[in-house]
Amino acid sequence: MKDLSLLFILMLLIGIMGSCQVEPKPIPFGAANCAHCNMTVADNRFGAEIVNEKGKAFFFDSGECLIAYLKEQPELQDKAAFVLVSDFTNPSKLIDARQATYVQSKAIPSPMGMHLLAVENKSSAVALQQENGGRLLTWNEAVLAVQNNERPE
Repeated sequence: MKDLSLLFILMLLIGIMGSCQVEPKPIPFGAANCAHCNMTVADNRFGAEIVNEKGKAFFFDSGECLIAYLKEQPELQDKAAFVLVSDFTNPSKLIDARQATYVQSKAIPSPMGMHLLAVENKSSAVALQQENGGRLLTWNEAVLAVQNNERPE
């Protein structure tokens, strides 16, 4: 009987710990509003998400809104458990925003008009740039582009 009680307590603790895991949430496209600009998050090629250390998810309609929000909420930059953007070439996949390669091309409009998109691997980004023109950016360069409101000419 004592063994069953210990087993029950162990299973209960595992269940509680599992329910408290901080994980990315699926972006509810068409139902969520952008935490920065309040537009409906609709285009899955440009969606973005921040999950804080407590597991609360914030959704964005574009990478530029995510970056602007982080600038306005600097405490989130270090405490965020996940900072994610949609992979433009595989929109169902969220990727680490800080590891993504960004393409800024006038030929590819984004929801907020900065023509900024994220791609998981650099070779796909280079292919998009060769097809559409524009420039490649790292995370830090994308942050500076948003801060300086740099738009393609």
